[in-house]
Amino acid sequence: MSMNVSSADHDDAELNTTINTTPLVDVMLVMLIIFLITVPVIRKVVPVELPNARNIATQTKPENIVLSVDREGNAYYNNELITDNNEMIRRLEVKAVMKPQPEVHIRGDKDARFQDVGRLVYDCQRAGIQKVGFLTEPRNDTAQ
Repeated sequence: MSMNVSSADHDDAELNTTINTTPLVDVMLVMLIIFLITVPVIRKVVPVELPNARNIATQTKPENIVLSVDREGNAYYNNELITDNNEMIRRLEVKAVMKPQPEVHIRGDKDARFQDVGRLVYDCQRAGIQKVGFLTEPRNDTAQ
């Protein structure tokens, strides 16, 4: 038994210098499947039309009730200081039974605490007021 180890047979065995693309194609197919599965999940399922925000001028009617909160947390009913929370609810309950029911507009100082404004909203809810709105100053975009 003999073995030929000469350099003459070196030319017969050519080197494979091409890139094997099979693993590359496998990875690309796996990524394609992942993207096809996850894209429908990302889309919004429930079609809703969102409202456009715009400023609507407040129609001031004499029967509207204006509740105010200053920076110290004092509550005012049509510019009259109300120190007792039960008195505020009692006044709102009287207006809540009127037909048509008046609207309540809440004016809060920019430095007022949120809980003071929230207390007025809760008082309106307890009294049975249906329409509660917030009054704000128009934004001045020209002065920056």
